[in-house]
Parts: sequence; structure tokens; C-alpha cells
Amino acid sequence: MGGPDKLSDAERAAAIAAFEKLGICTQLAEAAAGLGWKAPSNIQEQAIPVLLAGQDVIGLAQTGSGKTGAFSLPILQALMDKPQEHFALILSPTRELAIQIAEQVEALGSGIGVKSCVLVGGIDMMAQAIALAKRPHVLVGTPGRVVDHLSNTKGFNLKQLKHLVLDEADKLLDMDFEQEIDQILKVIPRERRTQLFSATMTNKVQKLQRACLVKPVKIEVAHKYSTVDTLRQQYVFIPAKYKDCYLAYILNELSGSTFMIFTRTCDSTRRIALLLRNLGFGAVPIHGHMSQPKRLGALNKFKSGERNILVATDVASRGLDIPSVDVVVNFDVPQNSKDYVHRVGRTARAGRSGRSVTVVTQYDVELFQKIEHLTGVKMEQFQAEREEVLLLLERVSDAQRLATMQMKEADVGKKGKRKADDDDEGAGGGNRGGPKPKMGGGRRKY
Repeated sequence: MGGPDKLSDAERAAAIAAFEKLGICTQLAEAAAGLGWKAPSNIQEQAIPVLLAGQDVIGLAQTGSGKTGAFSLPILQALMDKPQEHFALILSPTRELAIQIAEQVEALGSGIGVKSCVLVGGIDMMAQAIALAKRPHVLVGTPGRVVDHLSNTKGFNLKQLKHLVLDEADKLLDMDFEQEIDQILKVIPRERRTQLFSATMTNKVQKLQRACLVKPVKIEVAHKYSTVDTLRQQYVFIPAKYKDCYLAYILNELSGSTFMIFTRTCDSTRRIALLLRNLGFGAVPIHGHMSQPKRLGALNKFKSGERNILVATDVASRGLDIPSVDVVVNFDVPQNSKDYVHRVGRTARAGRSGRSVTVVTQYDVELFQKIEHLTGVKMEQFQAEREEVLLLLERVSDAQRLATMQMKEADVGKKGKRKADDDDEGAGGGNRGGPKPKMGGGRRKY
């Protein structure tokens, strides 16, 4: 699960030719193939020629559609023609997404020496100011922190900016960044190229479009709430009191896969990560109450393959580019059906197959029906024999008790005892498992 997929020589040649056909220069086409991209995605095919022609774009595309490549490649190509500092600003709603966009920009631009700088909260302002002094070409950040630097970092301005990108614009506006975006728009040149990407076209997004884009070309690549055809969508209908037990059973049945498990609250994320580690699964949590270094640490453990289960709240469900997630488990059915589409967008990306399993209790039936109505997909039932599942009950109950105790210990912080591990990593420090015999290792070891 670590790096990009390696292409064969024939695939690489075909990929380079496909990107060159869109107008991308050979050097950048080779960089795209180097990231394992076999061909331009739908959004890339439609947006790149328009952007290379110097027009503003509003792109409506679902998560996992290759938006980052669509806006990055034309910016990098323009930068090659006229290198300058502060050439482009990419605004993102979350810290993780900003960091990830910067990684992809640097990977695509490695051959041309592109320097990027990430401006996000949770990381020291002074360290970022030092990075800004090194005159980076591309700035990627959250609106709040960009405004902080415009106000407080001596010598930093965006008067030379040539490209502005608003990624996940609907989320930017949902998170009340309107004021900060307005402040940024006031201090950047009117003569610039602007790109706006959004999963949905809301009234707020339309208003923002009118404020910052000039005669944009609208590109829409999918039904706004559709899920991809390569995704196998399943559900399991269960009594609420056995939720944890069924989760352990699902993970055991599909062992050998990489998982993202979505929960509704930060506490639930912590509890589930602890519970699973106590059962021997390699789980890490990521949620809004973790410090930025811990969130990135957990994410990197998952991306590198050191852990195979990421337990997350919806803060992580938008835009995180985690390659090859095999299975998404909706442990809690999302309150908002649109969040379901974003969650399951973590798997079956870029033409790969994937699976989602939604855990439905007697309290979730209405929410579940709303999801099926929104997506237009009738989910199939995940086969789980109750008797077989309940064989795990005793071990799961023990793990639950231990997880509750670990959370209390971490919250009280008894003499700092393993506080960081218990809170953000789950029990057991660096060890992948809890009590033996392990459940998480092989298939159906009860």
C-alpha cells in the first residue's frame, strides 16, 4: 500500500502519450506516469486543455476523480514557462488535504525543481515563515492560516500571484471560511487564473463562483451524488448491542485488506481503535481532537502499511488521498447521506475495485433508506451468520472493558502513564496487537 503503482514499460509509454495528447509537456507527462497514473482521469481529460488555454474553470467532480492532477499539471506547465515565487495559491478545507496536495504537487514537479510551502494551523507559524522566506513557487494552505501570514508575516504578500485554486469549495464554505476567502481575494491580483473544484454545486458555491471567476468553463464529470461502478456496496442489519462484535467479524472475514472505519464522534473513534488493538488488529485513529503531529503520524502509519486499519471521523472523509483502501466500513451510518458518498469515495478509486460495508442497527433504518434513495443503488446484504458472529462475544466483551479502562486512564492522565499512546494510538504502543491469541492476523481465528 506504500508507494504508487509501478507501470510496465508499455503502460508507461501509453500514459505519457495520453497526457501529451492533452497538451502536457513530456517532462510532466513522465512525472504523471511515475506516480502510477495509467491514463488521464475524466476530470483531467476535460479540464487540462481548458486550463492550458488560459481559461477559468469550475469543476464538479466526486472524491477520487483526480482533481489534484487536473489543477496541478497546468499550473506546473505555466510555471516552467515563467518561473517565479508565489506563483500559485491552492486553498483547501483541511490540514491533511493541504499537506497531501503539496506532496502531489512536489512529486509531479520534482523534475523541474518545484518548491511548495504548506500553510496550515497546528504547525508553528515561525517555521512556516522561514519556509516562506525561501520563496516557494506554490503555496498550499487553509484559508485561516494564509490570512494569519498575510497579516503577521513581514514581507509576505500575494501581489504577484498568477493562479488561485479553491479545492473542495463546498467544504470550505461549510466550514465558514467565507470571510477569510474574501480577505484573500481582496489582496491578490485581479489578473489571474482561478479554478474552483467542488463535489456539489450549492448556492454558496455559486455565489463564490460569481465573486472570483471570470467567464468560467463548467466541467461536470459525474452525477453529483453518484458512487462509482467498481464499488461493491453492502450492508449488515444487526442489533445495536452487538455492533462491536459484528465489526470484529467483518474485519476477520475480510482479513488481508486495508480498511477505513468511519464513526460519528471523536470518542467513538478512540474507543474503536483501542478495542480493535486489544483484539490484535493493527488500527490507528484520526480525529479532530488529536494534535496535528499525531494525526499525521497516524495517517503515515496507515499509508506506509505499518497499520492496515484507519478509524476516522468525517474530518478524514473528504479529500484524503490514501492509495488502495480495499474496504470502507461505515460503523455509524452517517446522519447526512451526502457524507456516505464521500466516505465510500475512499475505496474503488481511479478505476480500481473496492467494497463498502455499512453497519445498520434498528435505529438507522431511516438514514439507510435515505442513502439508497440518494445514490440510487440498492445495497446487497453482507453474509454474517449470527451464531458464528456471537462466538466472538466473550473476547470482544473483554476488549471493550479494557478499552473503556484505557480511555479513562488516558483522560485522567495518571502520572502521564502512556497517555499519548492510549489516546491517539490505541493500546500497546508500537505492538500491533493486544491479548493473544490474535484475531487480526489470519482468517477466522476464533
